[in-house]
Amino acid sequence: MNKRPGSSRHQTGGHIVPRSPSGEATAKPSSANAAGSSSHSGSSSVQKKSGQNIGQPYKPKIRWYNTYAALDLGTNNCRLLIARPTRRSFLVIDAFSRIIRLGEGVSASGLLSEQAMDRTIEALKICSSKMERKGVTKSRLIATEACRIAKNADVFIDRVQREAGLNLEIINQETEATLAVTGCASLLDLNCDWALVFDIGGGSSELIWLDLNEGNKDVGRNSSGKYRPRKVRKEQIKCWTSLPIGVVTLAEKFGGKEVSPEQFEAMIDYVTGYLVKFERDEKIGEFLKTGVAHLLGTSGTVTTLAGIYLKLSCYDRKQVDGCWLKSEEILKVSQNLVNMSYEQRVAVPCIGAERADLVLAGCAILEALMRMWPCEDLRVADRGLREGILTTLMSDDGVYRQRRRKRR
Repeated sequence: MNKRPGSSRHQTGGHIVPRSPSGEATAKPSSANAAGSSSHSGSSSVQKKSGQNIGQPYKPKIRWYNTYAALDLGTNNCRLLIARPTRRSFLVIDAFSRIIRLGEGVSASGLLSEQAMDRTIEALKICSSKMERKGVTKSRLIATEACRIAKNADVFIDRVQREAGLNLEIINQETEATLAVTGCASLLDLNCDWALVFDIGGGSSELIWLDLNEGNKDVGRNSSGKYRPRKVRKEQIKCWTSLPIGVVTLAEKFGGKEVSPEQFEAMIDYVTGYLVKFERDEKIGEFLKTGVAHLLGTSGTVTTLAGIYLKLSCYDRKQVDGCWLKSEEILKVSQNLVNMSYEQRVAVPCIGAERADLVLAGCAILEALMRMWPCEDLRVADRGLREGILTTLMSDDGVYRQRRRKRR
């Protein structure tokens, strides 16, 4: 493939660091510790504003100070973000992540186990407590593949509502794919013609093929040249698919702790069988021959491999989120892991005991993708569904539209 024209490599830090197509950062990284400086009490203290009489309480439009929450309950992880809008994006004021393995055994039995439900509900109780303490006013709490396929998902949903006080929404594959690409849209390289966004989950993997030439390529700016939150428009999504394969289901089928090179190749072949139909229907390979494209991966697999490549002594989101890697670099890391024992993988700082039996399944899915659709460059996103939910909730409330009108 041709190299990406005029593209520089950026490495973002903090939570959301929007960048213009020219490569300049348009907002400084924010952290949860900075929440106090941007929050508003909403009290009726006397304030003087332009055109307002002294002594009259200033009442801001409450939606600008809403607190939003996004929860992504996957097959393997339970993740929560709580945030408030900022001028250009949003500020995370609290977060939570825990490996709960909700989908453990569900591909074989068709049922969520009692132990898995118990583990998950304990994590959800923590999420509920955090949301209450932070005064969340609007939220969306989603569940994905494990709950989509489990015959007793309704029992689990009822338990969550009763014991944790949360109303979970089981979303379909298309919604999951759309939210994933919305969450990492600001990391797309607009100098490219195409991008393949993928999210390797615990029970399923979503692939989204984007036409970045569709419409105005400068989607990061409005007519006045001011930055606005970048969104992927519906017409840019040319096709998508959801594979019924994730790191948990693949590891359960082929094994995860002790994996020989032959077993690893068998995993890749198994995944490739699902990719062939998508390629046959959509002919993505033909587009790759005529334009410049890059991969954008949002999942624990690619962030883990990036952390290993960067030789991090412990995982650091600031260094991983937004970094660029050559495909050959990440494949080399993957092959090195295949040659390790389970105990050696446990000892790798960015893997540990929680991921050591799943990481090779993720590597096999990634390698199958890269063999089917070879691209020179891969961008790593430590963001996805939760960020997509927050962006959508705030956009639906008119947060960014109102702020642009206010600046004028």
